[in-house]
Amino acid sequence: MDPEQLTTLLMNVASTSRLAVELFLQLQNESESESDSESEESDDDIESPHCEDSTLLVAVTDVLSSVDRRVWARETSTQWWDQIVLQSWDDEQWLQNFRMRKATFMALCAELAPTLRRRDTRLRAALPVEKRVAIAIWKLATPDCFRSVANQFGVGKSTVGMVLMQVCTAINRTLLRRTVTLGNVQDIVDGFAEMGFPNCGGAIDGTHIPILSPPHLASEYVNRKGYFSVVLQALVDHRGRFTDIYSGWPGKVHDARIFRNSALFRRLRAGTFFPDRKITVGDVEMPTVILGDPAYPLMPWLMKPYTGKLDRSKDRFNYRLSRCRMTVECAFGRLKARWRCLYGKLDLGESSISAVISACCTLHNICEGKGERFSEEWTSEVRRLEDEFAQPESRANREAQERASRIRDALREQFDAESQQ
Repeated sequence: MDPEQLTTLLMNVASTSRLAVELFLQLQNESESESDSESEESDDDIESPHCEDSTLLVAVTDVLSSVDRRVWARETSTQWWDQIVLQSWDDEQWLQNFRMRKATFMALCAELAPTLRRRDTRLRAALPVEKRVAIAIWKLATPDCFRSVANQFGVGKSTVGMVLMQVCTAINRTLLRRTVTLGNVQDIVDGFAEMGFPNCGGAIDGTHIPILSPPHLASEYVNRKGYFSVVLQALVDHRGRFTDIYSGWPGKVHDARIFRNSALFRRLRAGTFFPDRKITVGDVEMPTVILGDPAYPLMPWLMKPYTGKLDRSKDRFNYRLSRCRMTVECAFGRLKARWRCLYGKLDLGESSISAVISACCTLHNICEGKGERFSEEWTSEVRRLEDEFAQPESRANREAQERASRIRDALREQFDAESQQ
């Protein structure tokens, strides 16, 4: 037998023997005390038939309550996190591994602390907030499996999954609404105007996030490229920050259907998403618009490219629109390069996938807002995954409202006139 196992066995035997001896001595002392007191009691006192059982129960309870309780667990080490990462890593190491500098990480922990903090118990000490957030971000930023992350931080495999969802839920409840938001509309409009498109409030698109085969209705999640996915629909501003997100629809569903079922569509149609800010193009009144690809319907507040046979003016219009719409494609690229779990077939339940995607979008905006450097090396790291999980081609949507067509034609004519000046 291994010496360590033998030592553990002997300690357990010794602990059990000590417990038995203490119990025996306590019962003996109580028995002697009762014998002494019986001689002083009157003969007409009635003794309870369960007195001996009650005495035994009380004695056992008292002894057991005095014994230190310990939960069996495998031997793990937290030295890497406690003494190397927290104490020794510089900002470059933090950026490469956690996608943010230490100061940004600590500020994030402070925001989430009221929700994530747990109390110590008699059985074990609670994980610190900083370690909880680090475990979750490490899992989001790397393609490592749960077991690998657990070994890295010296915790159990199930703990990684539990902590991941706790942190993502906390991010969504605490930070999502004030981080993924429209912000200053005038700045956004001015930003897109500098890029060539007037009165534009954002660019919209969808991207497929690979997942494992769901246990129910799996065929609904197979996209046109043949792998299982869920769709993230996002609206971004001129800087590539998310201003509205909507995720969770199966990969088989067309972008236009997802859009029509989103709160963003309802608010745009009602005219409540953007402030009432209209301009005149030619002789046509134009509201603040968003830009989409051919998969979306042409609406007075949603411009998309011309399709079919193109003349020079239509091609010029498409170029300007595509130049601005590239912001959403770049945002998706940076999102997935930062949080590589989005390219690793998310091994989560259906209800948890959307929470993780939303948390990644929130963290993306935080990193962009804090000016965290984006390394081009991260993009090269995900190119292999991009080849494996190529984005399905969008199917064109022919739907177009007459007023929307007039606005698009007026813009086309204006762009054509500007090019001839």
